[in-house]
Amino acid sequence: MAEEESPSVMPKVITFLSSMLEKVAESNDHNQKLQQQHKISVFHGLTRPNISIQNYLERIFKYANCSPSCFIVAYVYLDRFTQRQPSLPINSFNVHRLLITSVMVAAKFMDDMYYNNAYYAKVGGISKREMNVLELDFLFGLGFHMNVSPGSFEAYCVHLQREMVLMQPLSFAGKSLKTHFCFNEDESSHQNQQQLAAAV
Repeated sequence: MAEEESPSVMPKVITFLSSMLEKVAESNDHNQKLQQQHKISVFHGLTRPNISIQNYLERIFKYANCSPSCFIVAYVYLDRFTQRQPSLPINSFNVHRLLITSVMVAAKFMDDMYYNNAYYAKVGGISKREMNVLELDFLFGLGFHMNVSPGSFEAYCVHLQREMVLMQPLSFAGKSLKTHFCFNEDESSHQNQQQLAAAV
């Protein structure tokens, strides 16, 4: 549980994760317009939510009371999901549902105490039935690959720390982000870590 965190101070992981997801979603929105492909999944909303990714993550952190490490594990799950489902890139129509689902699944796997699906549905602004469907689809999308080794967890933390340094104004002139995180989970070698949103 997140008792060690002050309720008024959001962990830095929220800022970094939201910033990275914002970039990936915007890039994939742009690529989707160019490619004219509209693969729809249960995570895809009819419209873009009015709440920003950062505010949505802050809301989840505030009300779900899960540990900050759950957000790292949720980040691992999102990466695994996008690698296994390359035809469903993260975009502004699905990122919120993917987030609430990945955090809920991470909390169930990581924390000793967690809220049920009905509670997460309220936090996420969706129905309990939809939350159940999203969870099931997400688990199958992951191939039920839930375990995150300490080495892999550390590698993702290191990447987020790198992102913090790179959060200065970036120039992607002539470059585009890949349609998924592109992080290679090589648990045997931490020297070959690739950046999640690596420029092509």
